[in-house]
Amino acid sequence: MTDTKIRVAILFGGRSAEHDVSRASAANIFRSLDAGRYAITLIGITHDGRWVLADAVNDRANAALTVPMDGPDIVLLPAGQGRALVLGDGGAGTRELAFDVIFPVLHGPNGEDGTVQGALELADVAYVGGRVLGSAVAMDKDVAKRLLRDAGLPIVPFVTMTAASPATYDAAVAAVGSSELFVKPANLGSSVGISKARNADEFDASCRLALRFDRKILIERCIAPVREIECAVLERADGEIAASELGEIVPAGSHGFYSYEAKYTDANGASLHVPAQVEPGLAQRIRKMATEVFGVLCCEGLARVDVFVRGDEVYVNEVNTLPGFTNISMYPKMWEATGLPQPALMDSLIAHALARQSRLRTLASQR
Repeated sequence: MTDTKIRVAILFGGRSAEHDVSRASAANIFRSLDAGRYAITLIGITHDGRWVLADAVNDRANAALTVPMDGPDIVLLPAGQGRALVLGDGGAGTRELAFDVIFPVLHGPNGEDGTVQGALELADVAYVGGRVLGSAVAMDKDVAKRLLRDAGLPIVPFVTMTAASPATYDAAVAAVGSSELFVKPANLGSSVGISKARNADEFDASCRLALRFDRKILIERCIAPVREIECAVLERADGEIAASELGEIVPAGSHGFYSYEAKYTDANGASLHVPAQVEPGLAQRIRKMATEVFGVLCCEGLARVDVFVRGDEVYVNEVNTLPGFTNISMYPKMWEATGLPQPALMDSLIAHALARQSRLRTLASQR
């Protein structure tokens, strides 16, 4: 690198239903990056999938970054090692930018499911977070649960269905062993499209809702009473895998579970406890399980592992390879409680991305 600053592009927005969560996460990351150490470029992805330069309409005071619909288009060059073209920037014609690392702050399909990661691989640029396989596997809850089950890790009983191959309420109850069910899209996060079903009418409505967001949906046994515990996993530049202090989410009784509304629209939707009040032996089991899950699902860089705890039983719920970084998000809060403040966490994630890219280029040169 010829510049004394590391050139970082923050990529945010996207085509999924989690577009607005991404904008809020990106704003928090923008604020936490040291301007003296990093030269930062903001790249927004519109709802229709265009990549646009977003520096002109954003600053560090924004609660959520803006994706300018009329912003100049930006195109990453294949095999360009971070070079990109800015098209039609205010009549200035085409100009070139270059990045050392890209931070994809994207949630949901077309963002954290391996698609953008594949584009970044083809561009031969360092980027934060999981690569194609780990991103795709963790995003698809059906595939992830099958791999976890095959690895002997405990999961909640589930079945899947599609619009082309629907399930009845009675069949789902028989398959998972409970009359109370959770129905959710297989490939989405932030609790979008999730609802609870306790009878055939609720089940049909829940399936219709989930199928609005995905072609495949997951039907799980509802286990209760249960505690929702989370663990943040971080891979350092030298390959060491670390697990954070635990966090606990206690949804308000009015929501029943940690829904999208409880997370993002209701200030009293849930209480967050970091660190969680968990008996030390159980906490150590959960942290060990979180690192095992990280390996089984081929995660890299970072992941948030969510588990259900009932008594001394622990079930892996899901894994998020690009967890939220909003001001209420658990991943940075858990590392803060572990002694790693968010600016240092950002440094660690970027250092891992750069070190991984260096290793990959060394391997490529030896072929």
